Amino acid sequence: MTVLVTGATGAVGRHVVDGLLAAGAPVRALTRRPQEAGLPAGTEVYEGDLTRPHTLTAALAGAERLYLFPEPGTAREVVALAKRAGVRRIVVLSSSSVLDTSGDNHSGAHHAAVERAVEESGLAATFVRPDEFANNILWKWGHSLRTEGVVRGPYAGARRVLIHEADVADVAVAALLEDGHEGQAYHLTGPQALTQAEQAAALAAARGAPVAFEEISPDAARAELGRFMPGPVVEMVLGYLADALVHPPVPLDTVRRVTGRPARTFARWAADHATDLIPHSRRGTT
Repeated sequence: MTVLVTGATGAVGRHVVDGLLAAGAPVRALTRRPQEAGLPAGTEVYEGDLTRPHTLTAALAGAERLYLFPEPGTAREVVALAKRAGVRRIVVLSSSSVLDTSGDNHSGAHHAAVERAVEESGLAATFVRPDEFANNILWKWGHSLRTEGVVRGPYAGARRVLIHEADVADVAVAALLEDGHEGQAYHLTGPQALTQAEQAAALAAARGAPVAFEEISPDAARAELGRFMPGPVVEMVLGYLADALVHPPVPLDTVRRVTGRPARTFARWAADHATDLIPHSRRGTT
């Protein structure tokens, strides 16, 4: 039962590859740059790009299951190729943003397009819909954290249920390898709803140095976040934070129900990424 993992060098994809190998499944990994992939021994690495579906032909040949990274522009063509190649089960890395139908939702539309393409194919499918990734901390706060020991954000009282990327991968691996997940859409969260100040405290413990949280205005946050992401995504992030003040998120136990163990805490995520939280000059000295 060969599994093809697209987005194999991404934050989730790498863990999916690891989990499949640990379970003894034959794994193929798709990447645009095989020579730089650094994937574990035992992985069949194929060069390919989801934005150029014809490059997937060799990797799909003989594959029976597919972990699909969300690329809406070519999703229909990729899924059609997979079906013709003999793939019978697809697990999609989607997003909880598809559940937000309140208005203009850039992320939700992006992921919903991929889900529709898979649904319309008639193949057995599972949608994995994580809430906000803890990994977002690294681009949102990484620079100021490493250089100043300070993180900044609006809506200080807003809580988020940040999820470890390895938990998302564990759910995907279960859906790829086990029966009974077909037709399911799994909404995933971390196990705790934490304020940004509480997140800062966990980061401080992991890096072994203080981390201060400074509240800034939504406009200041908009300008800061706009340096790293498109305007619609910035507005989505700010909207989620503002809404969390009125409707605090509730942690879900989906990870435990699917995998049989609790989701990893944010403190665990911070410890796993401790090297990423310290200045480059200190790396390799702790």
